[in-house]
Amino acid sequence: MKFLLTKELGRLAKWLRILGFDTEYFNQDNTSSLIIQALRDERIVITRNHRLPAARGYKTILIKTEKIKEQISEALKALKIKPDSGMMFSRCILCNEELSPVDKEKIKDKVPAYVFRTQKSFIACPKCKRIYWQGTHWGNVEVTLKEVFK
Repeated sequence: MKFLLTKELGRLAKWLRILGFDTEYFNQDNTSSLIIQALRDERIVITRNHRLPAARGYKTILIKTEKIKEQISEALKALKIKPDSGMMFSRCILCNEELSPVDKEKIKDKVPAYVFRTQKSFIACPKCKRIYWQGTHWGNVEVTLKEVFK
């Protein structure tokens, strides 16, 4: 499943990427371009915009809530999907590219010394070059998801 989120759902776009879903963020006001991109890339549009016209050929999910935890829950329930821990942290939260393992020695000067000493494995974005590791944010995501699905 691939998603296209409208400009009012930037935080939800990051969360869907954290969960491993291919999620593009559309931050323009041009409805025609949004529809063209959704159709071209075969993406499900997720929006809070009640005025977005329903069009043939693509699916739209309307998010009604404002709080991020409720948005995550609402989106996943509407799509009938559950988070898969094996998919989590497999996409860059900034540019949506799939992350790849990177040799620890190659990133020695690109992460804090403490992180380099304490972490065994790293993954990196091939597009924006951001480096990720299993820090406290992984546990924070699990706590948030437990709250979402309680």
